[in-house]
Amino acid sequence: MEKFEYPQARRDESIVDDYHGTKVPDPYAWLEDPDGEETKAFVEAQNKITMPYLEKCAYRDIYKKRLTEMWDYPKYGCPFKRGPRYFYHFNTGLQNQSVLYVQDSLDAEARVFIDPNKLSEDGTVAMTRSSFTEDGEYCAYMLSASGSDWNTIKFKEVATGKDLEDVLERVKFSCLCWTHDGKGVFYNSYPQEGKTDGTETTTNLHQKLFYHVLGTKQSDDVICAEFPGNPKWMTGVEITDDGQYAVLVISEGCDPVNRLYYCDLKALEGGITGLLPYVKLVDNFDAEYEYIANDGTLFTFKTNLKSPNYKLINIDFEKPEQENWTDLVPESTEDVLEWVACVNDDKLVICYIHDVKNVLQLHSLKTGEKLMTFPLDVGTIRGYSGRRKDSEIFYQFTSFLSPGVIFHCDLTKESLSPTVFKQSEVKGVDCSNFETTQVFYRSKDGTKIPMFLVHKKGVERDGNNPVFLYGYGGFNISIMPVFSVSRLLFIQQLGGILAVANLRGGGEYGEKWHKAGCLMNKQNVFDDFQCAAEYLIQEKYTQPSRIVINGGSNGGLLVGACVNQRPDLFGCVVAQVGVMDMLKFHKFTIGHAWTTDYGCSDKKEDFENLMKYSPLHNIRLPESGEYPSILLLTADHDDRVVPLHSLKYIATLHHIVGRTKQQTRPLMIRVDTKAGHGAGKPTAKVIEECADIYAFIAENLKLKWIE
Repeated sequence: MEKFEYPQARRDESIVDDYHGTKVPDPYAWLEDPDGEETKAFVEAQNKITMPYLEKCAYRDIYKKRLTEMWDYPKYGCPFKRGPRYFYHFNTGLQNQSVLYVQDSLDAEARVFIDPNKLSEDGTVAMTRSSFTEDGEYCAYMLSASGSDWNTIKFKEVATGKDLEDVLERVKFSCLCWTHDGKGVFYNSYPQEGKTDGTETTTNLHQKLFYHVLGTKQSDDVICAEFPGNPKWMTGVEITDDGQYAVLVISEGCDPVNRLYYCDLKALEGGITGLLPYVKLVDNFDAEYEYIANDGTLFTFKTNLKSPNYKLINIDFEKPEQENWTDLVPESTEDVLEWVACVNDDKLVICYIHDVKNVLQLHSLKTGEKLMTFPLDVGTIRGYSGRRKDSEIFYQFTSFLSPGVIFHCDLTKESLSPTVFKQSEVKGVDCSNFETTQVFYRSKDGTKIPMFLVHKKGVERDGNNPVFLYGYGGFNISIMPVFSVSRLLFIQQLGGILAVANLRGGGEYGEKWHKAGCLMNKQNVFDDFQCAAEYLIQEKYTQPSRIVINGGSNGGLLVGACVNQRPDLFGCVVAQVGVMDMLKFHKFTIGHAWTTDYGCSDKKEDFENLMKYSPLHNIRLPESGEYPSILLLTADHDDRVVPLHSLKYIATLHHIVGRTKQQTRPLMIRVDTKAGHGAGKPTAKVIEECADIYAFIAENLKLKWIE
């Protein structure tokens, strides 16, 4: 194989950090400055190697052409009712952004309400959220440019479609919630300092909760909550269904725990004019509380208080002491209560996770008893709409082999039977040719881990199948079965097997599962992933040289740690927007919120643990053999996991491994422009990125295109 000549990045050996008496060199710290000329030159030099290589990959063009054809199918979102009208998101197929439509009834002709595609020529402006007044006559909506977490809030009159003059800036990690009188909206903003274009690395601290009155300037907005003594606290407000209470949720990191305050808005004689006089119902971070419904002062919350699988409780605000709290729907011993919605005045739609598959039920709000279970195949509820004032619900089902079916159910009927409202189909794919199986394998410590396998029917276990092994394992996030055109193409045209491992650290089995992959237990996640690969080899699905591992964000950390620990176990690695510098992640943008899962190097015990697996600090030349082929992906506007993680990692990888004679496989990075962490990415960019990823995989696993 040809030997790659990588750009020589300057090493500043004078930069050495002291962690509790341990000296740790950081020779590429200069790459932490995104605006530095040297950083820009480094990125350009890397792309000059990567892009020509990807363009020459044998199947890049045919993969992109076929992916574009398959992607071109109608994609519907669940209709939702606001005021007298229905709204829904729809993408004809290849539109860069989905369009929000409005219709006067479910049978009426739909009109375009907001089309984000008209807001930028290249589709890089995305609508991230919308919120309507109680009467449905005004809409507030958030826009993000180039994938940044920063948003701008704009406003529209629904009947005329007219844009209002109000514009709110510097909005990030924000709620968007109208008071029921329609006068104004609650939102979150950060202090007026520094850049907000998504390329900065400065820490996000001192978030405030504001109230904006429609028709006024942002400079006149009222601060309703701020906690200067707790700069990491983040707040969100929800208005109760009766419009009377503002429920304030305060979080500090990514753990599923929050403080719970409330304010009786009707008791405010002069309206909202300043800091709200909150009643502190729960003033610690012991558990998570999520508002579901209330009748007067009797409130229903979803919580994990002494219930790692979650339950529903009732709290009467007139008797708020914890000894007066009662269970409405007790915790299940087997299933995780994922989400709940109150609908048709006195019903609860409850979604559970059972062995990484969704179960949907209807319960009574008054008694908590189960009334029925909705029929559902093996898969995931990806969308839902239906509020307490609504007498109907819509929910969208998806799976590895189903692009999406939207069901409609009228809850006023005596016999409840959901009907298919919309169904998506992909051209040129016969899903009956594929099958999904769920297997369970043992991790290093004996824990049973679930994994989905998706492949053509009748696949041979000859130890030679290419396998795309995906994992995440963090932040209580459950990796459920979802449809992916690019992965299906890998199975159909490249003869591959998709393997999705449900690692500890996620939320698939509740908070105990999450905690088993956090902090001092983080190595469990890497063990789970490596044991997934070993299971696939042992069961003769594949061999190490035919396995590609993939993960993004926290999953990028996963594959970065695993390739360092077991470079012999994989043939190819694709790490997207990964957290690679575990000693300094908390110093940039919102990284401080992740210390709940990772710990923080400021503490000696955490530092010693992080140092054991930090991808940046554990690159070693293998005693024999070489590193797998590696493709890192990041983007210049990723202000969640800032690009410096991937830049420092690739510079170190080239220095330690890339310049040696034994390393013949490529070690590359692809740095995208006008893109962020992933959310809101235009379709054209997604297809381009997928084509590059799978072309790289096909090239390095020596796969053949199957017509």
